[in-house]
Amino acid sequence: MEQAIATYKEEAGELLAELETSLLELEETPEDNDLINRVFRAMHTIKGSGAMFGFDEIATFTHEVETVFDMVRNGKMTVTKRLLDLTLKSRDHIAYLLGCPIGEEVDRSPGDEIISGLRQLVPQLEMPQKGSTEVPAINLPGLSEEELSNECTWRIRFRPLPNILICGTNPISLINELRELGTAHVVAQFDEIPQIDELVAENCYIYWDIILTTSRGEDAIKDVFIFVEDDCDIKIELIDKSGLIDRDEGYKKLGDILVERGDLSPVEMQKVLMLQKRFGELLVEQGIVSPEKVQSALVEQQHVKGVRKERGEAPQAEAAASIRVPAERLDQLINLVGEMVTVQAHLTQVSMAGGDPTFIAISEEVERLTNELRDTALNIRMLPIGSTFSKFKRLVRDLSSELGKEIDMETFGGDTELDKTVIEKLNDPLVHIIRNSIDHGIEMPEARKAAGKPSNGTVYLGAEHSGDSVLITIRDNGGGLDRDTIRAKAIEKGLISATAEISDREIYAQIFAPGFSTAAKVTSVSGRGVGMDVVKRGIDGLRGSISVDSVRGTGTTITLKIPLTLAIIDSLLVKIGKDHFVLPLAAIEECVELTREDIKNSHGRNLANVRGVIIPYIPLRQHFLITDQRPEIEQIVIADIHGTKVGFVVDHVVGEHQTVIKSLGKMYRDVRGVSGATILGDGTVALILDMGVLLQSVEELENAGV
Repeated sequence: MEQAIATYKEEAGELLAELETSLLELEETPEDNDLINRVFRAMHTIKGSGAMFGFDEIATFTHEVETVFDMVRNGKMTVTKRLLDLTLKSRDHIAYLLGCPIGEEVDRSPGDEIISGLRQLVPQLEMPQKGSTEVPAINLPGLSEEELSNECTWRIRFRPLPNILICGTNPISLINELRELGTAHVVAQFDEIPQIDELVAENCYIYWDIILTTSRGEDAIKDVFIFVEDDCDIKIELIDKSGLIDRDEGYKKLGDILVERGDLSPVEMQKVLMLQKRFGELLVEQGIVSPEKVQSALVEQQHVKGVRKERGEAPQAEAAASIRVPAERLDQLINLVGEMVTVQAHLTQVSMAGGDPTFIAISEEVERLTNELRDTALNIRMLPIGSTFSKFKRLVRDLSSELGKEIDMETFGGDTELDKTVIEKLNDPLVHIIRNSIDHGIEMPEARKAAGKPSNGTVYLGAEHSGDSVLITIRDNGGGLDRDTIRAKAIEKGLISATAEISDREIYAQIFAPGFSTAAKVTSVSGRGVGMDVVKRGIDGLRGSISVDSVRGTGTTITLKIPLTLAIIDSLLVKIGKDHFVLPLAAIEECVELTREDIKNSHGRNLANVRGVIIPYIPLRQHFLITDQRPEIEQIVIADIHGTKVGFVVDHVVGEHQTVIKSLGKMYRDVRGVSGATILGDGTVALILDMGVLLQSVEELENAGV
């Protein structure tokens, strides 16, 4: 039962995320019936499954909200901002209830307040009595003509697995939910009940045939079984719709129904038809079909004959071909793939050293398969970043209301995929950036009108692939950054000198310094100088980069460049003395030679002339205090670090390398310029260098005069 509850909580969390996304989209297109149905279905599923697993508070509260949206779905209410506000609060209250232990007292006051607000919107609404099991009559009173014309009749065979009761599911509750969808006739089947000496008291041996006439469609039927579909065999068939049945000729014969269901073979039917007795009686007499199955077929026959209204065909959704896997198993798979990449590198090294053509061919085949396995395993962990974008629409909506601003949010590139670990770690940096865009970037409506802008501001959030990285753009059409104010504040804090000549991008980068803020007053949203430095640390932790561009009066654009995955990266393996180092390949542009003559011509300055362009470089041998003899010709690895070209001098460039990232121990965790380590094919360890931090460290030493 604990496992079932954990599964419900996980799936309910996903439904709540979908509910929030649908409500925010519904605010933009309030007439979209598909969105209204999505909202209703999410709440209906949360309610039904909550009751099944003991979350009675969730079931009771959600039932009230669901009832209101049922009126919206039936055209008896319109979608308003007040309704959406209350429904979003309902979503938050359900999330609170989901986190409360079963059976413990919960705070009902927020829920009571929400329900009161909903009832004020629909004072004429009569909430159904709790526990009511009344079955609607054949003519379904209260339905509109349009609903009646959309009716379909479905044949449902609900065959639970024997252990369904042990899993905490009550099949009768599911059947009662089906009854709520329309007119239902239910026949229980007992032919699979074993002899008493073989019977297990905890098992369920009964299955049911249900004939249901409803205007709700097949999806509504499937929703009833959504949390038990793995614990039962469910067969749903459309047996009557507009034009399917000739009213003059009546419905199908008894034998045809039994053959369709698979309870009777055509050969057996023909044998019985040769006898001159009533068909059902003959089947029972000869033991071909049980009395219950004949009764079930007769009930279907009478049910369809009794329904004389026009019907419409409901869409048939394809079965989902997906499987839920715990995140820990994926992490374990990635770790094993990483170990396999390391072993494969060792195999390649040994085979090349041996020179055996057969051994080399086998090694190359293993390398090919390992690369395919690596790519497949990494793709499994890839998720569309749009799942994170949808969260920020709610953030923009709530903050703009709190600050009295009119702000819309537009997103693009939501289908761009990133490793799930990267997406999780991006959440906090994006929250801080968007909060600052709303508070500092977008002006108040009056100020925007005075500047000739529309009163509504817009925050744009998007993503796109760029090689083995993803570019995430956060842009607003607000007032932009004040270059002079930022420069003055940076000089005041000693971040730059008063005489320094630096570019606009370098000035804007000062906003990421700890404690930096130009806000005139502290608000509940920002102004304490805490936040943007958190963004910088978070992006650096992802081995990414961040850049800022702004035009005063027009707006600001912040661009994040993030690697697709943190598990296995493409890199450049280099050697200094006897030690190997790894440089992330994403930022590297080219490699050039550095001779003794080049060093002499630079007159002691670490500068290189690369095709007429002067590029500064960092001698890594000197930086890491490696003292053995340097080669006559060294190599400069030129990289683009935050828009600046910088060289890193090494002894030799070994070549490209698939790097499996290993975290460093506690003693080495604070070593600047080193982000991790990897194990090479021969078993030795190579350090992974953080080129951005190395550059920053060297700049700090130069500014300090060291």
